Amino acid sequence: MAGIDRAGIEAQLKTYIDPYTEEDLVTSKSIKSIEIDGSSVSVKIVLGYPAAGIKEAMVGVLKEKITALPGVSSVFVDIDFKIISHTVQKNLKPMPGVKNIIAVASGKGGVGKSTTSVNLALALSTEGARVGLLDADIYGPSIPQMFGLSGKPDSRDGKSIEPKVAYGIQCMSVGFMVDEETPLILRGPMVVGALQQLLNETNWDNLDYLIIDLPPGTGDIQLTLSQQVPVSGAVIVTTPQDIALLDAQKALKMFERVEIPVIGVIENMSIHICSECGHEESIFGKGGGAFMAEKYSVDLLGALPLDISIRENADSGNPSVSADPDGRVAAIYREIARKVSAKLALKSKDFSGLFPNIVIENN
Repeated sequence: MAGIDRAGIEAQLKTYIDPYTEEDLVTSKSIKSIEIDGSSVSVKIVLGYPAAGIKEAMVGVLKEKITALPGVSSVFVDIDFKIISHTVQKNLKPMPGVKNIIAVASGKGGVGKSTTSVNLALALSTEGARVGLLDADIYGPSIPQMFGLSGKPDSRDGKSIEPKVAYGIQCMSVGFMVDEETPLILRGPMVVGALQQLLNETNWDNLDYLIIDLPPGTGDIQLTLSQQVPVSGAVIVTTPQDIALLDAQKALKMFERVEIPVIGVIENMSIHICSECGHEESIFGKGGGAFMAEKYSVDLLGALPLDISIRENADSGNPSVSADPDGRVAAIYREIARKVSAKLALKSKDFSGLFPNIVIENN
């Protein structure tokens, strides 16, 4: 009987299409090693995105495929992930301590963007990534309350600031610097300066992803972000309502103009779920997010229900992904997190750190 053929194993692995990258494992170069010892096969796979929630199921499918080959008696499949820095805007390089920055925007206020940002950060962390969250809404910071955090951040050297940590997420917000009842009365340049200080003077510790929760609109903060902050990709949050979609489309077009790729659209408040009887109703319309995604050729990353528990959990400082990790809402956010990170993994790798800066001086 002929021995086990490595090519046959690769052929079997190629039949598995990653549901998030939509590529087979051979094409995506995820197979790092194949070892054959008699009738035993060991396979090492490294994904480009965190996938703790699907790891066990993926292992089961791959073992079944390889075991089906003639002569194979046992199979060991090890799945890990490695997150790298991806390309950003021209003339910019990734920040020290931060591999990838993901901007979360809405265009319009009141669509649940901050709640989505918080739960997306938690979902990425639950999947296995190191995650930070920057509250860029200088006038209306809400991240401190959503994470149950208060008080000023520490500074070890009197120059830089340490992020506060909640549920494993490194957080920074202007809300830590001022009393929650004190309004910030700042002109445009001062707002931009505050954002730059929060971003650049925070000691972010080895982050795979930094989520930036943007304020509504397409103003000074967004312009500064596009010109001076190295962003790997953007996510647009909207509701199905036509009015919300109008502003969400403006935010999407803004990112396109400044050459920041839009990873996809998240539709919030898509269906209302009655807390008494469980009846579902499309209060804000239906299919708006899908229409927008199709119109601009981006992905619909997921749809969140208008569920009272999402609001209650955010207000109490314990967001849904941490408050009910096995619930329906957490499952949707984790699915979105895998889609966001997998789409980002398909982008080009950033090689700027491999090349030295060359300075030519006239003597």
